[in-house]
Amino acid sequence: MDEPTIDEIPGSAAELATTLAGAGLPVDDLDLPGRRFFRFREDGRLIGFIGWEASDDGMALLRSLVVVPALRHKGLGRTMTNWALTRLAELGVGDVYMLTATAESFAAQLGFVRVERALAPPSIRQSHQFAGLCPASAILLQRSLP
Repeated sequence: MDEPTIDEIPGSAAELATTLAGAGLPVDDLDLPGRRFFRFREDGRLIGFIGWEASDDGMALLRSLVVVPALRHKGLGRTMTNWALTRLAELGVGDVYMLTATAESFAAQLGFVRVERALAPPSIRQSHQFAGLCPASAILLQRSLP
């Protein structure tokens, strides 16, 4: 992939909600405060989205990672996630969490490890995704950043 164009977009962007919903990902809290979302494009063509919720305690919840169906399984999700992790480290985030029902092996390849949900820090437990949008069966993963 050439260098993608990365734009920060509002959670209210229809394209974001449509793409996430099409992938079965939560959309009910996209426009709440404290969330940041980014659109990746190449040559004007949509690649996907990624977002996060960062808290004041040095923690962040990585969320809303989706690659459009026609471009999946080409390493683009990895590229987008690594970009986000780099930005989060630059912002001073020390620990990144992720909730998933389907992407545990993907996340493990990026250095995330499984964590018992009961051990999640308060800022993560209080997120809408943790508290209700993601099913209780979703796996909590964590990765420390340098």
